[in-house]
Amino acid sequence: MSEKHYDAIVLGSGPGGEGAAMKLAKSGRSVAMIERYIEVGGGCTHWGTIPSKSLRHNVRRLMEYNSSVLFRDTGDPRQQSFPTMLAHAGHVVDRQVDQRSHFYLRNEVPIFQGKARFCDAHRIEIVANDGETTTLTADRFLIATGSRPYRPDDVDFSHPRICDSDQILELNRTPRNIIIYGAGVIGSEYASIFRGLGVKVDLINTRDRMLAFLDDEISDAISYHLREHGVLIRHREEYASISATDDGVTLRLQSGKQIQGDLLLWANGRTGNTDGMDLAALGIEPNNRGQLEVNSDFQTNQSHIYAVGDVIGYPSLASAAYDQGRYAATHMLEGECDYRLAQDVPTGIYTIPEISSVGRTEQELTAARVPYEVGHAFFKDLARAQISGQTTGMLKLLFHVETLELLGIHCFGDQAAEIVHIGQAIMAQPAPGNSLRYFMNTRFNYPTMAEGYRVAALNGYNRVTPGA
Repeated sequence: MSEKHYDAIVLGSGPGGEGAAMKLAKSGRSVAMIERYIEVGGGCTHWGTIPSKSLRHNVRRLMEYNSSVLFRDTGDPRQQSFPTMLAHAGHVVDRQVDQRSHFYLRNEVPIFQGKARFCDAHRIEIVANDGETTTLTADRFLIATGSRPYRPDDVDFSHPRICDSDQILELNRTPRNIIIYGAGVIGSEYASIFRGLGVKVDLINTRDRMLAFLDDEISDAISYHLREHGVLIRHREEYASISATDDGVTLRLQSGKQIQGDLLLWANGRTGNTDGMDLAALGIEPNNRGQLEVNSDFQTNQSHIYAVGDVIGYPSLASAAYDQGRYAATHMLEGECDYRLAQDVPTGIYTIPEISSVGRTEQELTAARVPYEVGHAFFKDLARAQISGQTTGMLKLLFHVETLELLGIHCFGDQAAEIVHIGQAIMAQPAPGNSLRYFMNTRFNYPTMAEGYRVAALNGYNRVTPGA
């Protein structure tokens, strides 16, 4: 039987793969999607963004109910188990799978389920779960196979009291206390989730400060509020060994500390999903974390093979992966791109409270010797936050002292990941559109959280024009 040929084959149906496949299909190209898992959506839909953020949303609603004076007058605080919260998150995953499956059906993109490996530079073999083998050929390929939790060899992830951030979504009980090793984005988010359920949390950070890529003031704020909620954070610690019994788990640190827990969640690092694809035979060598090196157009050293998303490393964001996929597809179609990816990719961290940033931080501007000033709006002063009871947090604007150009936007608090987009839209405008004056002269609905932009802009402007 002859091999089916396509203009392009996409490996991985997460945001990066989906973005590329839809762009190519809508441009009239023949495209095939290969997905290792039985359902489309990739790690974002099944193990990462969608389930963890749905879980976090439900926990935050529970916390809001239990902290409300109004509802406390009607009865005792409510409690919910971790499995119950997971079950509700599962409904969102199911809806996402249905929606994304329809995209492929509507755009006539066939989905081949199975593990893929390159036979040569233009031929790929797919082995399905039942052992059936299919061989396809294509002019171009896009690798968007994502990543999985990094697993050190000396940690026993088969033990029921030790899990990674994928396995935690299969937990069938609520632990009494949990040790989270790794205080990056995933570890910080799960620290918030479990503490919101009333679980005692030990958060182990291998670095000097939490989420050090953030603006220092925001990093300090999340550390403070996690501690205020009862999370014990230990900085500059490295594990020496991890052991588990039927009764619990023990984390031994190189500093000599021993921490006992009911469960240990390993949340320290990710590995690109490139194993078993025979890429080395094509001269494409993943690094020691399974990640691929690409050029500015997302091409590997085989110019017809592209890679996007978590498999190429930073920034490892679903939103960035989707844009990268569309960019790579445009480059396949035209040989060049008539647009550039947005230079400033927003970061959303779904802790409780949540965090979002776009642009440069204070420390970056200081190091670059850029003359800047700061404008703040504290949520406790905003009427909408007072009405909702979500008064923890702030909006922070960084702007050039002379031109008033926005240089960075940092938000900490309820709806931060939504609020930041208003500032992002203004930052993307060419001069003189990108200016603090936009927020000073724009009417905002009242009461809204968006009003914080006017408050922060005036606060900052008053710093550079005393007496204004």
